[in-house]
Amino acid sequence: MKINGAKLVVEAFGPEDGPAMIVHHGAPGLGSRSEPKRSFGPFSDRLRVIVFDARGSGESSDDEPFTHEQWVADVDAIREHFGYEKIVMAGGSYGGFIAMEYAIAHPDRVSALVLRDTAADTAHDHLAVERARNTDRSVIPEWVIDRIGTGRFESNEQLREYWRAILPLYDHQHDPAKDEARLAATRFHYRTHNAAFGQNMPRYDLKPKLPSITCPTLVTVGRHDWRTPVEASQVIADLVPNGELVVFENSGHSPQLEEPELFQQVVRDFLHRAGVLR
Repeated sequence: MKINGAKLVVEAFGPEDGPAMIVHHGAPGLGSRSEPKRSFGPFSDRLRVIVFDARGSGESSDDEPFTHEQWVADVDAIREHFGYEKIVMAGGSYGGFIAMEYAIAHPDRVSALVLRDTAADTAHDHLAVERARNTDRSVIPEWVIDRIGTGRFESNEQLREYWRAILPLYDHQHDPAKDEARLAATRFHYRTHNAAFGQNMPRYDLKPKLPSITCPTLVTVGRHDWRTPVEASQVIADLVPNGELVVFENSGHSPQLEEPELFQQVVRDFLHRAGVLR
């Protein structure tokens, strides 16, 4: 569909008269709707689950700007298109940045917020560099380590080789076959990635605004997340008035995929407590 001048690929599942949940994927220029479709698709038994490729990612068009403000505006336009007054807003990793920014910009539109392995600022990014340099899973080239979180890529091919090199860091239980499948399924948009990490992230700090989020908020994180550690999630849960933190002990960056049954139960229980599911 055409959203704010961009062509976005959008999918919706579940009962049209059910509560709506919009899920934002992570990793601009690398991520796509496939992960939230897999992770949150099971909730379509009760919810209207809406997933999409953000502008500059997946199969959507590469229409700039690639800013948090624009991505937030796109979420609201999708909500309006489907005719929902309120939504559950969900997002993981970089998608969590956009989910929090949406809840801050549109507090009356969000009935509950579901976050996964995300952060309110860049204070913990140096830990990712250290973990990449010290991992015993593979030898990560120095040029790759030097580009973590920087947005300094010259082509889709270079971004692809970077992605291949850091994939072993993401899961608690490493499976090289899964890495290869994930690599093969990725569409690369290096300009989007550069804008996200080279332009947006240097000025990213939501901590002063988090106390303004008034909806019930679930913060989830894998105990062994190399990219956005537990400490980063604890900051969010501490600053959001109705925030609660759940740590998944056998997961890395993706508890929704590494411990899917437990993740789904935790989210369902939260949505019941938040009054979304009855």
